Amino acid sequence: MTGAADAHADLVFVGGQVVTVDAEFSVASALAVTGGIIRAVGGRDDVAPFIGPDTRVIDLRGATLLPGINDSHLHGCAFGMATPPLSLDVSHPTVSSLADAAEAVRVAVGRVPKGQWITGHGWDTGYLDECVADPARQPSRHDLDGVSPDHPVVLYSFSGHATWVNSKALELIGLDRDTPAPPGGAIVADGAGEPTGLLREGAQALVQNALPPLSRQERTDAIRAALAEFARLGITSYTEPGLGPGGDGIMRGALGTQTLEVYRSLLAEGELTARLGVLLLPTGMASTAQEFADSLTALTATGDGESADPRRLAIHGVKVFADGIVPNKTSWMHEPYVGGGCGSLCVGGESDDERTAEIDAIIRHAHGAGYQLGVHVTGDRACDTVTDAFAAALTAQPRPDARHYVIHGDFLTAHSMEVLAAHDLGVNMNPTIKWTVADMEEEFVGAGRAAYAWPYRDALDAGVHVASGSDAPVTHPDWRQGVATMVLRESKAAGRVSGPEQRITLAEAIRTYTIDAAWQDFAEDWKGSLEPGKVADLCVLEGDLLTADPHDIPTMPVLLTVMDGRVVHDTLRD
Repeated sequence: MTGAADAHADLVFVGGQVVTVDAEFSVASALAVTGGIIRAVGGRDDVAPFIGPDTRVIDLRGATLLPGINDSHLHGCAFGMATPPLSLDVSHPTVSSLADAAEAVRVAVGRVPKGQWITGHGWDTGYLDECVADPARQPSRHDLDGVSPDHPVVLYSFSGHATWVNSKALELIGLDRDTPAPPGGAIVADGAGEPTGLLREGAQALVQNALPPLSRQERTDAIRAALAEFARLGITSYTEPGLGPGGDGIMRGALGTQTLEVYRSLLAEGELTARLGVLLLPTGMASTAQEFADSLTALTATGDGESADPRRLAIHGVKVFADGIVPNKTSWMHEPYVGGGCGSLCVGGESDDERTAEIDAIIRHAHGAGYQLGVHVTGDRACDTVTDAFAAALTAQPRPDARHYVIHGDFLTAHSMEVLAAHDLGVNMNPTIKWTVADMEEEFVGAGRAAYAWPYRDALDAGVHVASGSDAPVTHPDWRQGVATMVLRESKAAGRVSGPEQRITLAEAIRTYTIDAAWQDFAEDWKGSLEPGKVADLCVLEGDLLTADPHDIPTMPVLLTVMDGRVVHDTLRD
């Protein structure tokens, strides 16, 4: 397991657990890096010839060396904007009640001039005491008005599919009882018909359009903050799953076209400390096939599908929405939800047949244009509709190695898995979302479906390519918690096991964040495992990951992160 010793190494690691994630999942004890490339993997004798006077030799002392982590579904700019100090943290456990959220806003009011918008991210009714005690109790403008009568307040939910505002924000937006809800959205009203300050799905555009778009500097600051956090977590690659005109109205444009321009500038300036894959977002959730085709054509004409350095910033394909994720509202299911949920499509108000035809046409167009497709699907019927559309497009226009995939796939069916496997396609799942929502899933979808949600075991056994992502800022991009969740299937709040039959092994879980995520990026031949000739994207984790209690994995510190041979996070020298 050695390479030719024709140059001294920049970095040499010895004395640890070098988890190669090669085809055999072999474990070595030493590794050498020269010029951003892995030169040797094996034992101490294999790397000794590469050690020169300027080589940094790192004694791992039993620590674990992994391929750099590839979070394959992560909204980087949005995560930076949603993270302090750029935004209030109203997530659990920082905030555990509506009163806590109001207190966080009160403190922010004391720091900013009168009239300035206050934003926060992360609230979740499943972890707000008042809402847990009474599920009918939802966040309201009245909870915020007392502490912020003169500052407009916008608090985004952890999922990004609901927004909570105060009365001042409603006033500035011009939203009242007579305001119609946009397609695919809901303005929640009280018994008297007055808006409560809670906006769902497409109705969030009403507040988004009232906020000033992010400046170029704000986008830059957000991405820099995100990159610093990714380096601390050992993340060396990630996918921005949707940047383009369809994101211009989301989180003040964090998913918009200008964000891609900022990424390109950071690449040119040498500041992109993680590899970036991008799905273009031509349109939003409720679009027709013609609107999608027109927007995609315009994006292609402007050169937004190109990159100067595709190993650092690659445009892989396009993102499409097939359904939403709010229980009882937009997940497209074969059978209704518990409690009388519609069990049908509610995006844009189309009938099932109409939306199926639109999805077929969108997928056929993007496939024919040569793009990889990442399609947002949560409900089981949505999964079947999209995978059948993949198969139809591939049959009509055969294209080798398309690597289309479904995003989320919460309720991926056996039929969908069979189709994906047959056509060498994939699914991108989110274990930390499972961890976050497992305690409340049964209320909405029933015990059987809750246990099945995010069926890792079944998907792998069916031969589907499975990659994992955090969907940050929906959840924190901590792959360690994701690995623990895939192995344990335990919930965040109660530690309750949800669907033990969907557990996978530690090796399989690691693969979803490394070599299988690289497959999604068309890059498994040059990244994703620790093998001679591959790029030196590395993550050092304190302790022996292979023998650790899975419950301890989330607290195992990341000691060192290397991207392309460059050290971007280092506690070993502290």
